[in-house]
Amino acid sequence: MVGNGGEGRLPYLNRMTSKLYVGNLPFATTAQELQDLFAQAGAVSAVDLIFDKFTGRSRGFAFVEMASADDAKKASEKFNGYALDGRTLSVTEARPKEERPARSFAGAGERRGFGGGGGGGGGGGGGRDRRGDRGDRGGRGDRERDRGYR
Repeated sequence: MVGNGGEGRLPYLNRMTSKLYVGNLPFATTAQELQDLFAQAGAVSAVDLIFDKFTGRSRGFAFVEMASADDAKKASEKFNGYALDGRTLSVTEARPKEERPARSFAGAGERRGFGGGGGGGGGGGGGRDRRGDRGDRGGRGDRERDRGYR
């Protein structure tokens, strides 16, 4: 592996030593506020504040990448347990993103068509003539025969 700084090491290990997970953030915290706060411990390379994709609200955690592993260590020591707007921050070294299996939606293999409902031909609308949906009055087939349609 070329350019990763060591034989047999995975490429993300060097990068991850300077990336920090910052948890228990107040929801109103901005990326700029985090940048300014962590700059007190060293040079900040990047701030990635995580938002909920459906609501657009902060999820209360972020990743802060420091310029060096030493700066990351200083920041972790300085800000783990730090009170920010009444919340105690949790600052730890970020772990690599875990591979997750592809999502399978429960029952997706069993659903056919659009949204379930009745099966072949019955389903509330069609195919009544031979299914007895008309109760004691007889089905359409009986009336058509009586009127001479068949």
